[in-house]
Amino acid sequence: MLIPITETLHALRVPIPYPMQFVTVLIDTAAPVTLIDTALHTPEALAALEAGLAELNLGFQDIERIIVTHHHPDHYGLAGWLQQQNGAPILMLQEEVNRGEKYWSRWEYWKNEHDQHLLSHGLPVESQPGLDSAMLKSRNRMILGQVTPVQVGDRISLSNTEFEVLWLPGHADGHLGLWNADLSLLIAGDVILERITPNIGRYAYTREDPLGDYFNTLKAVETLNPQRTVIGHYGPVIENAAGRAREIAAHHHERLNEILELLAEPMNAYDLSLKLFQRELDTFGRRFALAEVVAHLEHLRFQGKLQVFQVDGVWRYWRG
Repeated sequence: MLIPITETLHALRVPIPYPMQFVTVLIDTAAPVTLIDTALHTPEALAALEAGLAELNLGFQDIERIIVTHHHPDHYGLAGWLQQQNGAPILMLQEEVNRGEKYWSRWEYWKNEHDQHLLSHGLPVESQPGLDSAMLKSRNRMILGQVTPVQVGDRISLSNTEFEVLWLPGHADGHLGLWNADLSLLIAGDVILERITPNIGRYAYTREDPLGDYFNTLKAVETLNPQRTVIGHYGPVIENAAGRAREIAAHHHERLNEILELLAEPMNAYDLSLKLFQRELDTFGRRFALAEVVAHLEHLRFQGKLQVFQVDGVWRYWRG
C-alpha cells in the first residue's frame, strides 16, 4: 500500500527477511522519476516494488534516478538490478562511497578485515562460520551498480521542489539525509527510528568514533526540528523527530554510564555484550550487539575514560 508524503512522493513498505520486516522505499513520480532506497534483491521485494510502481502507472523501466541513503543491504541491495533496467544513476553521499560501498565492492578484502576486527574484540572462533554464512547470504541478496557521489549541501530536485543533501553519520559513516525547510520534511533513512534505536556499530571499515558522530547527528535533527520525518523502518512518518532524538541520546548516555560501572575490572567487548544484551540473539543480532558495544567503548576511550590493552590478541577495556 502506498502512503502519500507529498503530492508526488509516496512511501512503500517493502518486505525484508529481517526482524524489522519492512523497509521504506520512496517513489517520486515528478521528473526525474526517483526511487529513494531499494530493499534487497529478493523475489518478495521485487514483487512488492513492482506492485507499488504499478499503482502509480509506472514500471521498473520508468525509474530515472536512484538515491541510496546508506549502504546497508536492505537499503542498497536492489540498486544495481534497477540500474540495469534503463541505466538510472545511483546517487550516494561521497563519504559512503569512500567507506560503506567499498565494503561490498571489495568484499573479500573487507570480509577478512571484518573477521579479524570481531575476533580481536573477543568473538569466539567457533562463532565465525555461522557469521560468515549469514554475511554471505546478505551479500548474495545485493546487486551492485555504478555509483555517482553527491556532496553535502547539494540541492536535489524532488517532488517539484528542492531538497538539501545532509550528512547524518552514526548508523552509517556516509548516511545521507534530504531536508526541505519549507515543507519542514526530513527524509532520514535509519537515522531516527521509532520502537528501536538504530544500530551504532564500530566495524573494521568505519570511522573511529561512530557514536560521537551519532551524538552530533542527533543534535542536528533536534536543531532542524522537522514537522514530519520519513524513516526507514516502522513509521513510515513520525512527527516528533526532535523529541525522539533526545530520547535516543539519553539511551546512549545511560548505556555509557552502565559500561563504566561494569568495567571496574578489565573485560573484552564480547563478554561485555553478553552482560548488556542478555536476551537470546541470533548470529546477526550478536554481531550487531558486539559492534555497538565496541562503538561505546571506543567513544569512552576517546574521552579518556577507559584504558585498553591486549591479551592473546584480544582487546580488553577497563576504567583503570
